[in-house]
Amino acid sequence: MSQSVFHFRHFTIHQDKCAMKVGTDGVLLGAWIHAAGSNRILDIGTGTGLIALMMAQKSNAQIDAIDIDQDAALQASENFKESPWPSRLNAISGSVQGFAMNHSEKYDLIVSNPPYFMGAYPTPSEARSIARHMDEHLSIEELVEAVNLLLTENGRFCIILPYIEGSRFKSYASEHGLYPTRITRVITKTGKTEKRVLMEFSKSIITPLEDEIILQDEQGNYTEQYRKLTTDFYPGM
Repeated sequence: MSQSVFHFRHFTIHQDKCAMKVGTDGVLLGAWIHAAGSNRILDIGTGTGLIALMMAQKSNAQIDAIDIDQDAALQASENFKESPWPSRLNAISGSVQGFAMNHSEKYDLIVSNPPYFMGAYPTPSEARSIARHMDEHLSIEELVEAVNLLLTENGRFCIILPYIEGSRFKSYASEHGLYPTRITRVITKTGKTEKRVLMEFSKSIITPLEDEIILQDEQGNYTEQYRKLTTDFYPGM
């Protein structure tokens, strides 16, 4: 998925200016989220704008998409303008910490694919390193605080993380007023262990729904599970 242009069924992603390209994590999260019925959506760390565009396809919501990287915000803005939903999509350049402190309106759905792997080594590209190591620019604590400030009382927050980091995030979020309502463990191939976890949180304590998804079978073919989840977005699925 490293080409400069990526075509989905109903929109196109240009990614020549953006450090973090279209990837399976973003597509998984966007396809997994229940967005229908949402009125205002915020995408934190939007990158190319992929998930924001997926939310626009799945809902009639007004969508803000923020990224600390100016080039990423510019790229997202360009992708939004070329999409079928330019009037409902707004790209913002800046930190979500500052945005949360100065923004009075709240969102009934907040989404994030924070593209960092805690403990990973920095990459040669400075922009890509910043994107991959967002914990240096946006810690778990700061992300939870921002979501708490920006989320409506009945709103939902959805995120995808590496499995170990996901467990850490779930514990911290639960201690600070965000409780898991839905958890999907992501297994990349039959017989492998969990690599990612998709999580939905709210401000209400309930017993979360838990399941798993396997992306590929033993032969390396996409499973029916994955095809069904992403069919509205991937051509040929």
